[in-house]
Amino acid sequence: MNTNKLTEGGTIKTLCFFAVPFLIANVLQSLYGAVDLFVVGRYCDAASVAAVSTGTQVTQIITSLVSGLTLGSTILVGKYMGMQNMERVKRMIGTSLSLFGIVAVALTILMLVFERPLLSVLSTPKESFALTMQYVAICSGGIFFICGYNSICAILRGYGDSRHPMYFVGIACVLNIILDFLLVKGFGMGVNGTAIATVLSQGVSMLISFWFLKKERFVFDFRWKSFRIDGGLARELAGVGIPISFQELMVRISFLYLMTVMNQCGIYAASIVGISSKYDVFAMLSATSMANALAAITAQNVGAGKPERARKSLWYGMSFALGVSFLFWIWAQVSPQTMIGLFSHDPQVIATGIPFFKSCSYDYLCVAVLFCLNGYLNGRSKTVWTMISCTFGALVLRIPMVAYFGKHFADNLSMLGKIAPFVSGIMAVYTLAYVLYEGRDRRKDKRQ
Repeated sequence: MNTNKLTEGGTIKTLCFFAVPFLIANVLQSLYGAVDLFVVGRYCDAASVAAVSTGTQVTQIITSLVSGLTLGSTILVGKYMGMQNMERVKRMIGTSLSLFGIVAVALTILMLVFERPLLSVLSTPKESFALTMQYVAICSGGIFFICGYNSICAILRGYGDSRHPMYFVGIACVLNIILDFLLVKGFGMGVNGTAIATVLSQGVSMLISFWFLKKERFVFDFRWKSFRIDGGLARELAGVGIPISFQELMVRISFLYLMTVMNQCGIYAASIVGISSKYDVFAMLSATSMANALAAITAQNVGAGKPERARKSLWYGMSFALGVSFLFWIWAQVSPQTMIGLFSHDPQVIATGIPFFKSCSYDYLCVAVLFCLNGYLNGRSKTVWTMISCTFGALVLRIPMVAYFGKHFADNLSMLGKIAPFVSGIMAVYTLAYVLYEGRDRRKDKRQ
């Protein structure tokens, strides 16, 4: 199986060829939750919409944790690929897959045990509490598939292959859409149907990816004896992956707190924040995709001793991400009612959501800068710095602001919507300053 060397060829060409499949894969992956909400919004009541909205926010905690850890494997596999140390690449893959299997079991147990207390803390509306419980319980049963599916895709991207992960995600997405309509509309299973569709689609995709890579004689042979944990590599993976996972967790907790405040404002506000979160995912896809692509590209180029090539990729990638996010921002400013109307025809939901959408959409632009900068720094293994930055943004800025404005301006959704872009803007400014300062010092040392 051939690999794509991210250290050779034109910078823009390499970035585009690697990042575009990344973007398509993330678009397809984001359709999971969007289709769930779309189908439930069409064939179920407001309580079901609120249940999927809240339940998705909870399951995103797991996805964020897993994605952070697996991004660590992308970075380290990429680094050793850049060094052309294939023995370390094999051992890193074996260590990663073994650890993620253990993590999957632990997370499944934790979610099933703490599901009810967590939903209570989030002030889940009484009308949708039982449905949300069912949704989260079923999705928790599929955590092993989430871990396996994400870890394989992450390893392939570090290896330099973003095309096959796109195919695996595409299989899961198509199957999820078919099952959503079949189980919800056809069999009337409601919220449970959407959860079952998600779990089954991810499980099938994971099994296909394992089968395909073994058939294609991937660098890792998938034999039982190869699934072993190398202590040194495990510590290295933890040192890179845990800070990324923690920063993702901090961001997710801060948005869950916003969900808690919005849930206290009633079922319409709860529905709006759920719908808004779907658009957040799509509007920020270019930034998320480019950030993850930059992490892999930077890791390989740093490993190959080409840091300036990685830096050029950062500026090109950031420009692309800003351009795409700008289109979503325009849509939110000009016609927010059409955005909301795709998920709900309820006039009260639409009226409630317009001011929130108009204000929170500025975050689309801010995160295009912030995410790309963080992706570049993660690729250079500066994950502790990005963890501290995201923790500061979540605990010192976002949560206290949500608490204050939620208490004094609970009926002003426009004010609550401005918090996210304000915080992301501040973080983008000081992260950019850090990158520029750190780059200047590195070039200065090189001249000396």
